[in-house]
Amino acid sequence: MNGAQDLGGMMGFGPIVHEPDEPWFHAEWERRAFGVTLAMGATGAWNLDMSRHARESLHPADYLSSSYYEIWIKGLERLIVRQGLVSEEELKIGRALTPPAPVKRVLKAQDVAALLARGGPTERPAPQAARFSVGDRVATRNMHPKGHTRLPRYARGKEGVIERVHGVHVFPDSNAHGQGENPQWLYTVRFSGRELWGEEADPNLVVSIDAWESYLEPA
Repeated sequence: MNGAQDLGGMMGFGPIVHEPDEPWFHAEWERRAFGVTLAMGATGAWNLDMSRHARESLHPADYLSSSYYEIWIKGLERLIVRQGLVSEEELKIGRALTPPAPVKRVLKAQDVAALLARGGPTERPAPQAARFSVGDRVATRNMHPKGHTRLPRYARGKEGVIERVHGVHVFPDSNAHGQGENPQWLYTVRFSGRELWGEEADPNLVVSIDAWESYLEPA
């Protein structure tokens, strides 16, 4: 979808300010937001792509006026309501009104480190040979899906070069909507800044993105 999170090439949002020695969390509530999101994700009630889509589909005014962890919490609220784990009324008053709904798994404190170390691998067996190789020139599709996609708006309908072949991975566009993993080959594609943003872009700028095979055609 074309959401507020997809800002590449857009003007008027000011510079990105680097914070030296930035802490992991700026406030205790951010630490709790991270912990609650991690614990709820571990229940198996949704997958990573569903979580991303819940955040990116926030109303643009809401998304752009929220901090990083505010976006995380707002996305989490959408997910727990959607999955029937909490009602809108319970969120509003801040307490449970009914017995808790069952979940597949409960993450214990002593298991967190191992869970984070294991991560969530997305590699899958190859259903067929890769269509592209390193060095191939490709063009991205000019697509504007209503649902989740990992192809940035600024990189659609552009020509680039295959920089790396990553193997076969879960396809987020379908996985985010419970339509199956549908694994595809995943590539890193390199673009020039001027290909993405025109002749006024920095001639020395190069941008690389990860793109699934169905996003690409031979150039």
